Amino acid sequence: MTVTRKIAMFVLALALVCMGTVDVHAAGQNRAGTAAAMELLIPVGARDMALGGASVATTSGLAALHWNPAGLSRNNNDAELMVSTMSYLADIRVNYIAASADFGVGTFAADIKALDIGDIPVTTAEQPDGTGGVYSPTFFTLGVHYSKDLTDRISVGGTTHYIVNRIERVDATAMSFSAGLQYANLGGVDGLDLGVALKHIGQRLEYDGSALLNRGELNGLRREPSDYKVQPASADLPSLFEIGLGYSYNPSGLGEVNINSVFRHNNYAYDQLRTGVEYVVNDFFAIRGGFDYATSSDDDYLYGTSFGFGVQTGVAGLEDVRIDYAYSNVDFFDALNTFTFQVGF
Repeated sequence: MTVTRKIAMFVLALALVCMGTVDVHAAGQNRAGTAAAMELLIPVGARDMALGGASVATTSGLAALHWNPAGLSRNNNDAELMVSTMSYLADIRVNYIAASADFGVGTFAADIKALDIGDIPVTTAEQPDGTGGVYSPTFFTLGVHYSKDLTDRISVGGTTHYIVNRIERVDATAMSFSAGLQYANLGGVDGLDLGVALKHIGQRLEYDGSALLNRGELNGLRREPSDYKVQPASADLPSLFEIGLGYSYNPSGLGEVNINSVFRHNNYAYDQLRTGVEYVVNDFFAIRGGFDYATSSDDDYLYGTSFGFGVQTGVAGLEDVRIDYAYSNVDFFDALNTFTFQVGF
């Protein structure tokens, strides 16, 4: 047995062990709302979003950075550039840019995801209606990624994220790590792919800054006013584990059909089941649909159906230019609209 095959078998065995312990540790819903840096979970990439986020086994190129870093090296381009924008919840806009290059020893990539929250009025205890000033929170993640094909079937990848949260005079930073594996033609079956990803393992996030300094009576005790600092609690990152399958086939030469499914175990939210279907005509036009379901959610889960389309063609000497759109339905909020432009060199 080769070294690469041994590595793949070890990772698959580890995935099965993790799956076997899901029921024992499936208390993520009881910890919902207690994790920090939830912007790590905000999806990017219109193609994968239109598939309901079910593409952990088949995602490739720069689109794979958020979903499974192992897919980064699974493309035919020496370099890629991707730009995406999305209208998110509560009038927040999510902007994203990523670039990658194949250096022979593997594919490297860097990306940045930033939230545009807009201006928020400054209020105080003495002026609850506002002081006339405004501030704009800064939330962004900076990622560095690496992926390599171990064989013609097996690829692995890893990600390091630097997380920055800043709200006026307080801020917090942390580091996050993710890893993934993709196995093509599983069991010798053409078109059957397996994907595994473990995401957002890292240090706890804790805020600090001058806004936590106060002057006054401490705990209501009668004493002379003095300076003291509020000590905020720290919180874990929203770690999760995903395992998924993808199957691709061509029905009688009428176009390519891609079917994807994923089970996601969240450490700080409900577990999720996701599925997506894509139909591609002549490697030019694709139409997609997906569904995202949270287990034991008592009908209070925000997300559900999604759909979208994409075009891939050559423009001005560039052989691989892609434009994708995704519409994601959200309860209680306006739907998410995502546009992605990607070019390969």
